[in-house]
Parts: sequence; C-alpha cells; structure tokens
Amino acid sequence: MAVAVLVFAYDLLFLVVMLVGGEFTPLMFMTALVLSLVICVLYLLRYRSLPWIFAGVFTAAAVQVAIGIGLAPASVVMLGLMLYAIGSWGAWRLLIPAVVLTAGWTVLAGVPVVRDDRARVGEIGMLMLAYVLVALVGRLLRGRRERFEALQARAEQLTRERDAQAVIAAAEERTRIAREIHDIVSHSLGTMVVMADGAAQTATADPVQAGAAMERVRDTGRDAMNEMRRMLGVLRTADPTGRSPQPGLGEVDRLVAEVRATGLRVDVSTAGVPVQLPSGLDLAAFRIVQEALTNARKHGGPLLSLAKVSVTYRPDAVELTVTDDGREPAAVAAGAGGGHGLVGMRERVDAYGGSLRAGPRPGGGYEVHATLPLGGGAG
Repeated sequence: MAVAVLVFAYDLLFLVVMLVGGEFTPLMFMTALVLSLVICVLYLLRYRSLPWIFAGVFTAAAVQVAIGIGLAPASVVMLGLMLYAIGSWGAWRLLIPAVVLTAGWTVLAGVPVVRDDRARVGEIGMLMLAYVLVALVGRLLRGRRERFEALQARAEQLTRERDAQAVIAAAEERTRIAREIHDIVSHSLGTMVVMADGAAQTATADPVQAGAAMERVRDTGRDAMNEMRRMLGVLRTADPTGRSPQPGLGEVDRLVAEVRATGLRVDVSTAGVPVQLPSGLDLAAFRIVQEALTNARKHGGPLLSLAKVSVTYRPDAVELTVTDDGREPAAVAAGAGGGHGLVGMRERVDAYGGSLRAGPRPGGGYEVHATLPLGGGAG
C-alpha cells in the first residue's frame, strides 16, 4: 500500500510539472492521471491473479505511451515491481513473455523521451537491463524460498517420524516390561503357592518341614520383591549405569534350586563350550527357561515328577530344551499354551531371529525347544 501511494504521488508531481511546462494538454494530464491510478490500484491486487493483473498494468502503460506520455513514473516503477512479483511467484512461461513485452514497451516509450532529449539511448538500455535483473532477482529469491520451505517440510517430516518412532519404542518398552513382570510374578508366585500348599499339608504331621517350606516361601517372596524393585528402578530412571545386572544363564542353577524346593526333580545338563552371551540374549535365554519350568509346574498335573533342562552352546547359536513328564487332561493342556507365558517366550525368540517349538511330547509330557542365534540382534 505505501509503495503504491508513494509511486502515485511521485507520478502526480511529474504530470503536474509536465502540464505546467506545456508538455501535456489538460486532457492528456487527466487521462494519464487516471491510467496511473489504475496501474497503482492494480498493483495492490497483484497476488489475486498475476497474469491478468500484469496484463492490466501493461495495457494501461501501453495506453499512456499511445497518447504520448512516454516513460511515466507509475508505469516504469510498477512494471518493474510486477516483473519482480512474477519472478517470485509465477512460472517461467509467464515471466519470459512479461520481460519481452516490458522490454518492447520500454523501447516504444523511450522514443519520444530520447527525441525530446530528456534521456539518452544508454539510459533506456539501462532501464531494460534493470527490468531483466529485477525479474531474475525475483526468480532467485523464489528458489531460495522454495529450498527453505522444502527444508522446513523435511524438518516437520523428521519430527513426525521421530514422534512415531518414540511411540513405537514406548510400545516395545511397555511390552518388554510387561513380559519381564509376567515372568517374575508368574514364576515367583507359582513357586510360593506350591511351597505354601506343601507346608499346609505337612503342618500337622511335620511342623519342622512345614516351617522350612515357609522359610523358602519367604525367601522366594523377597527375591521376587527385589526383582520388582529392580524393574521399577528401570522405569524411574533413564540412566543405564544405575540398573542392576539382569539375570542370565549363569543363574539357572539358582532358578533350578527354587523349583526343586517345591518338590519337583529337575535335571540340568550343559553341552558345548559356554561363551559370554550379550546381556539381552542372556536375559532372554534365562527367561525362556524360567517360563518353561513355571509352565511345567503349573500344567504338569499330578503325575509330574521330573523336568529336564538342557543348554547346548553351538558356534552360531544357543539351544535351550526344557522337557517334563507331566500328563495333564487334554482340556487343560490345550488351554495352557494360550497364555502370556508362551507368547512372551515367542516374542523373546523372535526378537533375536531364533525359533521356538513348544508342544506335547510323543511319549507324554511337554517340551519347549528354543534356538537363539548368537549373531542375532534384538529388533
């Protein structure tokens, strides 16, 4: 708005001077004044439709040339500003014809000015060059703006991707924590229930044995509380240095001792050369053995008397096999595999690109066989 007002005011002063000097007749003065006003008003509407607004400005400027006004300030300035606007927001197919038409207008409008010795040919040439430069500057600024908008769009896309990754990571972490809590609670409470049941049955006949069983219940409960505190500590802080070590295959003997305390015989065998496993893989292997023993104790039925744990170290993988001799009614056995325990084991195995096979054995009982590749990565 301010530019249009200033240009029109300057053009009015120019026309008044030319009228007073006898260069223009009153009719030419009024016609040129109206055309200058039209040009300035059209410039204010330039972003509504660049092609049509330029056509209107150019037509008004051409009419001024036709009536002998020559290079009026409003026409000269507004045509240049229109070229800048087209360069900034229009297409090349509009910019090039606009520059050519404006250059032709400059030549025609400059003829009477040069003839009256009010300007030299070189100055007309410089005006034409200025028009070309203004159009190119507009085009360059458009390219810069488009690059900035592209970078801004890319930044917004990266932000959305980061937020999506954060949501996925949070969901995976919730799944991992739920799996850990399930393993801890299921194993520890299952062990405590079995030992408490045994203590209740022997409380009258053998108080000493019942007391020992209750002490094991107490110790198991304390261990479960310590593991739960460790999990809650992981949730409260993001500092990995403050986390307690996670259990691994090195603690299978402690796990087996807890199960044996419930009265179930558990045999453990190891084959191959034990190697130091990555912490995540080691934890997954421990939890698989823990869950398999928990399921055996929960679903093995009254005939369950023996569970076997086999750990085999191969050069490229660790194989875990847990079998039992339990015989559970078909309905219970069918429902046993659908809980969170088997799902958790399968998720742990899949996370490291391994395989899991779980089901009834041909000769009776149940078998869980897991293979965890040593080169696999949690993903």
